[in-house]
Amino acid sequence: MIQDGPEDLEAARDEGSSRAVVVCDTPVRAAMRGRCPRCGQGALFAGFLKVAPACAVCGLDYTTIQTGDGPASFIMQIAGFIVGFSALFVEIKYHPPMWVHLIVWLPLVVALSLALMRPGRGLMIGLQYRNQVDGSSPAERGRGTTPGVVEGATPDSVRGSAPSTASRSPSPVPLRSTEEDL
Repeated sequence: MIQDGPEDLEAARDEGSSRAVVVCDTPVRAAMRGRCPRCGQGALFAGFLKVAPACAVCGLDYTTIQTGDGPASFIMQIAGFIVGFSALFVEIKYHPPMWVHLIVWLPLVVALSLALMRPGRGLMIGLQYRNQVDGSSPAERGRGTTPGVVEGATPDSVRGSAPSTASRSPSPVPLRSTEEDL
């Protein structure tokens, strides 16, 4: 894979009629800002947390990107840690009444959760895009065929190492014998 240098990227951005897709240098940072992880220019979200169907600038299809509940679970842990330990510190140091805790910490946990949710979802989308751009693992991406690899060969035979223990292990022995086994 040929990598474009910074001057090539700038030249492609300057050309208004260029149909070349400009690849963003930092897809994770762009996605955290709510921008397309490929070009860094198009909007990633169509609403507060709803992901747009595709990038309006480069045409990247966002429907294949699935984050699930990953961002929400991370945000709950982060906000819970910050608010929980802050409330514990304030309780031990100042001993305020319970209504003060409710007035301070409940709005803080809601505000923290809402403030971190969109960048957290963008982070997960950017990481997924960066690590699975073409469906291959990062180790395979950008490599051609390895010289000297025989088609159909296992990785162990290519490296010249011993086969894995799974292929050498004997079949399981029955725990009880039957008449057929004797």
